Amino acid sequence: MSYETLLIETQKNDVEVFEENMPITLKGLYSDKTIWINKNQSTLEKYCTLAEELGHHFTTCGNILDQSRLKNGKQELRAREWGYNLLFPLERLIDAQKEGIRNRFELAEYLNVTEQFLEDALKRYIEKFGLYKQIGKHTICFEPLGVIENFEEVMPK
Repeated sequence: MSYETLLIETQKNDVEVFEENMPITLKGLYSDKTIWINKNQSTLEKYCTLAEELGHHFTTCGNILDQSRLKNGKQELRAREWGYNLLFPLERLIDAQKEGIRNRFELAEYLNVTEQFLEDALKRYIEKFGLYKQIGKHTICFEPLGVIENFEEVMPK
């Protein structure tokens, strides 16, 4: 998927996207079926930002700008996780290993995401699953990052 492809998907969901000059600390905003993307980012950064802001469309409600409120922080996390799952589903780690990807830089390039997006997604997956996650006959280890292929499919407990 690319930024342009994600823009098309966004339009299919009746969400408008505008690229605007915004403060450097603000990558994007979502409100009422409208996403604003800071145009002072690389295309790759815009792609990652758009995924998160689209996550807000599908997962949040109301004004959550005050991140000191617990419920707002939870909604922010939910939107980010939605974006992580869209651009970096865990199964892609298995595909990356099969393609011979050997480090985080190559992995970010393979996934077409920024290194920061990759790091943030991996941190979230560790928070959610712990140090590893079983997917079929594969064990995805988050720290150190790697994939182990088991001889037999491990049944979850």
